[in-house]
Amino acid sequence: MQVDLETQGAEVAAMPRFQRAAFHTGRLQRWGAGLLGLAVLGLVSAVFVDLFAALTIWPALLVNLSCALLVVVAGLQSACWVSRWREEAINLSAALAPEAVDKPVAEGFTAALGVRWRLLLQQIGAPTLWLAGWSLLILYSQAQVFNLSLPASALGLSASVAAVLALLLAFALLVLERQLAQESSAQWPEAAALAQLVRVAIGCLLVSALCLLFSREAALWPVRLAVLIGLLPALVAGEWLLRALLSLFSPQHDRREPRLLAHSFIAHLLRWPPQPLLSVQHELHNRFGIDLRQIWAFAYMRRACLPIVAVVLLLGWLLTGVHELSLQNRGIYERFGKPVKVFAPGLHVGLPWPLGRVISVENGVVHELATSVGDNSQPLPPASAEGPAPAIANRLWDASHINDKSQVIASGNARQQSFQIVNMDVRFIYRIGLDDASALAATYHSDDVPTLIRRTASRVLVHDFASRTLDGLLGEDRTGLADDIGRAVQADLARLDSGVEILATVVEAIHPPAGAANAYHGVQAAQIGAQALIARERGAAAEQTNQAQLQASVISDKARADAREVQATAEAADRRFAAEQQAYARAGQAFVLEQYLSQLSQGLRQAKLLILDHRLGGDTAPTLDLRTFTLPADPVPPRKAAQPGAVH
Repeated sequence: MQVDLETQGAEVAAMPRFQRAAFHTGRLQRWGAGLLGLAVLGLVSAVFVDLFAALTIWPALLVNLSCALLVVVAGLQSACWVSRWREEAINLSAALAPEAVDKPVAEGFTAALGVRWRLLLQQIGAPTLWLAGWSLLILYSQAQVFNLSLPASALGLSASVAAVLALLLAFALLVLERQLAQESSAQWPEAAALAQLVRVAIGCLLVSALCLLFSREAALWPVRLAVLIGLLPALVAGEWLLRALLSLFSPQHDRREPRLLAHSFIAHLLRWPPQPLLSVQHELHNRFGIDLRQIWAFAYMRRACLPIVAVVLLLGWLLTGVHELSLQNRGIYERFGKPVKVFAPGLHVGLPWPLGRVISVENGVVHELATSVGDNSQPLPPASAEGPAPAIANRLWDASHINDKSQVIASGNARQQSFQIVNMDVRFIYRIGLDDASALAATYHSDDVPTLIRRTASRVLVHDFASRTLDGLLGEDRTGLADDIGRAVQADLARLDSGVEILATVVEAIHPPAGAANAYHGVQAAQIGAQALIARERGAAAEQTNQAQLQASVISDKARADAREVQATAEAADRRFAAEQQAYARAGQAFVLEQYLSQLSQGLRQAKLLILDHRLGGDTAPTLDLRTFTLPADPVPPRKAAQPGAVH
């Protein structure tokens, strides 16, 4: 019940909520300052953590908890405005002028503004502006960190420490919530609404601690839950922003006791047992004076709602056992998770879900699958029968096709290991087998049949093309290529028990890459010229090799002849030495003298001798005068004159 100072000014001092207004104001200020400090610390920490670990749970977790604390701070500030108004109202005398009672709290701030702006701010009210500002801050912070694609990661010891701190803070807020919940509505009407806001922060802290404790590299649900819990303070902030906008259209009474603007219907739902309809009923009764309990139709609907809903749910659950299959589909019926039968097209009845269910399987539907990823492209519009052919029908080598796939093949050079690249467009016409075993195999043995066929075909093509050359693919090998590939792919699919039947294999195109197609014939001509040049160079190399071999043979033969001649000379000298040794053994000094004279005669064959007999007497030995001169002088220069020699 609101108080009007004009009619109840004398009774204000006797009301308990006015008497304890100063005490409530002090408590709200202390609680708000402490929680605001924790919220600011969390936001600043989130900014620094985002610089180094942006793709982790920490930025979203810190911002969500800070926003939850800001929700409590905004509620405490809104309640503080109301308590401060009561404190000022009880301290003023009832005889004062209305202007003195209605002294605004933000008078110091609005004094510097113009008269028009001051009147506008007084009409809107400072509590409304502050609540709208807190709401915008919370919504902006949540929008910055809301990301459901965050990867899972192991946080280690830091997660455990943060979880303990979150639980301690949740316990402190729980004590605060219990104190507020035990307050009497006569002494503090806003305590119940504040307790509901504190439950928002407690819920966010508990869920965040749970996410931190169960964070693992293989668990995604803690990360997703930690991000989604931020929606709770965001919803409260959105509701407050709407209330702030709607309060602009409500008349402002300066001498009437204000209401708590930070009241949240979403926070009021956080109770056990949840009673959303009762909350809506109370809200309509308090706001608009509409009492739904007095309307008989609503009372009857409330009593009959539960049985009717139960019967409808039961019938809907039983109808889940009725299954309709079209002509293009079959159905595998699972009873308690075990496949027991394959249903043909038509209407079938089984156990309701989840006791029994039917998995749809294709029935004779034929598909065309290209080996390249271009098969997943956007469908092309149909071409006109009278118009030009579509671009996809262009099979020229110099055109790029969306379904072409590059393949490595063997090189045409048989003397050297190498490879070439060729573009091809190979398509498979397939369907799931018509028997029940094929339907079961295609459903339970493969998660994605087109991907299985494409991967199997790629492996077969790599193995098959490794032994083929470009000339062979463009010529005689192309006729049997499709049959070989189809048989190989079907054999692999049968070995995997995939239940897929390859109906046909179509080789749409095989050609060199589009970028080199225009020069392919030039490449062939260059290859022929290169082969001719190689042959000529090989002939020149063979000729040079033969010449070198001839020269080497001549040099080798000459060396052998010289060696043989030297060996023969050595053998002759050896035999001569042996003969002389034998002659010396037989003749003795006579042989030595004969050899001496023979060598002397050979050495002096060209010399002019003057022989003096040693028998001339005297003590001198025989002398050989080798000088040549004529009187009166020797014509030979002195430096070239023969030196006299003596042989003793």
